[in-house]
Amino acid sequence: MFKKVLVAEDLDTISIAIIQALEDLKIAVIDHVKYCDDALLKIKKALKEDDPYDLLITDLSFKSDSRTVKLSNGEELIEAVNKIDPEIKKIVFSIEDKSYRIKTLFNDFGINAYVSKGRNSINELKKAIEKAYRNEEKILSSDLSFNFNDKKLLEIESYDISILKLLAQGYTLDQISNEFKAKSITPNGTSSIEKRINKLKIYFKANNNVHLIAIAKDFGLI
Repeated sequence: MFKKVLVAEDLDTISIAIIQALEDLKIAVIDHVKYCDDALLKIKKALKEDDPYDLLITDLSFKSDSRTVKLSNGEELIEAVNKIDPEIKKIVFSIEDKSYRIKTLFNDFGINAYVSKGRNSINELKKAIEKAYRNEEKILSSDLSFNFNDKKLLEIESYDISILKLLAQGYTLDQISNEFKAKSITPNGTSSIEKRINKLKIYFKANNNVHLIAIAKDFGLI
């Protein structure tokens, strides 16, 4: 079993339950932080001392407060950790249940397991920890079910996500074009962007832009 685990969770009630689960699994060293910045610092320190963590368990959402932070969510934390400690196992424990976002965490961020917070989530977390220790891949809690080999949504590019996010914020075609030009995102002409939006409508079988945004939100794209 893992010997040294770091938990990044800002809610005390949940962190207490996670720590109890880790203690039940006889894990020797359990550290807990409430900020992603602190988690990264602990991982850096452990690496420097040649005593790295075996496993990181993190939420995705962290409530903001008066403290200024560099890493504001679990995705940013995982991305930063991957750069300095690619060998550490990573389990996300979150209320998020959107398939696209979860698939992205596995495919782009290299997480080992995803456990959805719910009625039986602590037992699910224990099972995920045991499976991750056995090097099983793409571990999901039992309340989540989708086919990782399903190419639907995987064809959506970051360019499309950028368009959808701006549409959701009420941007017009001209405003999206100007935003893309300012950020050197191409293609950035209004005609190209409009064609892409129409392609997305066909792909998602959306009747109009409002319907497209609603579908994109349901899939967790924005």
